[in-house]
Amino acid sequence: MKIQMDRQINTYLILFALISCLFIHSSSTNFGQYSGAFVVKQIIFYCIGFVLMYAVARLDLKQLKKISWPFYAVIVLLLIVLIFAPESIARPINHAKSWYQIKLIGTFQPSEFLKFAYLLVVAKLIESHNTKGQVQTYITDLWLLTKIAIVVIPPMLIVYKQPDTGMLMLYTAMLIPMIYFSGVKKQLLAIITLIPTVILSTIVIIYFRFNSFFTEKILGGLSPHQVSRINGWLHPFEFSDSAFQTKQGLLAIGTGLLGGKGYLRNNVYVPEKHTDFIFSTIAEETGFIGGAVVIVLFFLLLHRMVFHALHAKKQFTFLIAAGIIGLLAFQIFQNIGMTIGLLPVTGVTLPFLSYGGSSLLSNLMLIGLIHAIKLSYSSYMFQNTDEKEVRFGDEFTREKNAHSI
Repeated sequence: MKIQMDRQINTYLILFALISCLFIHSSSTNFGQYSGAFVVKQIIFYCIGFVLMYAVARLDLKQLKKISWPFYAVIVLLLIVLIFAPESIARPINHAKSWYQIKLIGTFQPSEFLKFAYLLVVAKLIESHNTKGQVQTYITDLWLLTKIAIVVIPPMLIVYKQPDTGMLMLYTAMLIPMIYFSGVKKQLLAIITLIPTVILSTIVIIYFRFNSFFTEKILGGLSPHQVSRINGWLHPFEFSDSAFQTKQGLLAIGTGLLGGKGYLRNNVYVPEKHTDFIFSTIAEETGFIGGAVVIVLFFLLLHRMVFHALHAKKQFTFLIAAGIIGLLAFQIFQNIGMTIGLLPVTGVTLPFLSYGGSSLLSNLMLIGLIHAIKLSYSSYMFQNTDEKEVRFGDEFTREKNAHSI
């Protein structure tokens, strides 16, 4: 079967691939910081990623639902095994035990692929719950939220212990829009949202009014690596070592001015410049203009994904698209925000640009889901079916309740 993939999305991905390889090469050639052939590996990752994207795009809705739980089980099992794996195959990197080291292949990060598993399983849970024909009440909505929590919280706790708080933030950014459009009563969501809002507000008040208590009790419960990053963000001049990466990244971006210094002329040393801080290299060498072009490309990609989400005919596919859009939008904002000192450093990569096999492969698999959604609603127009489904939250629930009455 010929797959009519979205040409605009593929064009953006090809541009991202070119930008990624160019600036990974530039980032890794200066200062004698690295000796690995990162560009060659990134090209290989992109080739594998495009194959995976095409394979996912070929899956129809029934196949996606069929693989959801087995894929989730495999990823969770890999996360559990990672806890007990010896350092010969799971060596900690930057204080985090998040990767398997595989000879001839490189590193493999299971938590990256948990995003794909979460999307399928949570969307399937919500759709299954909403198609049972039961009258919607606060009790049924709480039961749906409970089922989602049972699925997502245990693996998230494992990822938190690695520790990888950046990945937890990505999971949250992905799940929030899925839950919002699940049909759960907005009053209930408002009450649930109020809880973390109060907690965060309390932490902010404690930080400004009871700073010693904040330092001893709140920061004391975090790992030294997490405390170092938070201190470097909140007190960049007092904790210059912790804030070194952020200050250097900001310096690199600032010295790029409007038009940049030119390709291969980056002269500001930034640790991990080819991975988490790839945007600092782009802005240093191409200036404000080049950085703005990259941001516009991300905006165009997200805009195209929103287009496909709004045309999705099934709640299952609409929820998947909403989750992917929320995830990538937050990831872009978080990565660029931390390079300019607006947000704390979390180790979150810049999608499709940062060096990293697991991150790139998992994100291209997510784009494969967007292509699959496009194919599903394109073929839907030529199907004769009496099935009717409204995909937007409360409207879906109201129609379901009307039929049940």
